[in-house]
Amino acid sequence: MEILQTVEQLNLPDCWVCAGFVRSKAWDLQHNYKERTPLADIDVIYFNSEEVDEQIEKRFEQQLLSMKTEVPWSVKNQARMHVINGVAPYISSEDGMAHFTEIPTAIGVRLNNSKVELCAPYGVEDLLSCVVKPTPEFKQGMPMHNIYVGRIETKNWDKIWPKLKLKY
Repeated sequence: MEILQTVEQLNLPDCWVCAGFVRSKAWDLQHNYKERTPLADIDVIYFNSEEVDEQIEKRFEQQLLSMKTEVPWSVKNQARMHVINGVAPYISSEDGMAHFTEIPTAIGVRLNNSKVELCAPYGVEDLLSCVVKPTPEFKQGMPMHNIYVGRIETKNWDKIWPKLKLKY
């Protein structure tokens, strides 16, 4: 909740804490881990098509860091991420999440007037069942499938969370 409360203070448009922050917590719970698995970063996404300069994202990261110094923040404006990913422009943060590589990674949470909201473009069934599958752009036979396979091979998620069922 502290992470969500900190991010909420920025008042960013269409803002979510997503990816590994949510996914890893769900998998930790499924594995009955007492301690949270360490995260490389906390992914914060938002959507603002009026200001797409990467330096603005870095300023938001610094603001968050000044509020919670021990957290490795990563802030990305989904209005510019389509350029990096080489796809059509996204229309929202949810659309950006829908283009994440794996289904259980395509999930976000946020606070909205002290209520937790969930954004899950592909639902939560795979996440809660410990199933890892690619999102549509990364499925077998698609040009970017090798990116999905590479992530699965380098992340070693099945070693950290042995109940995972990896689907290719």
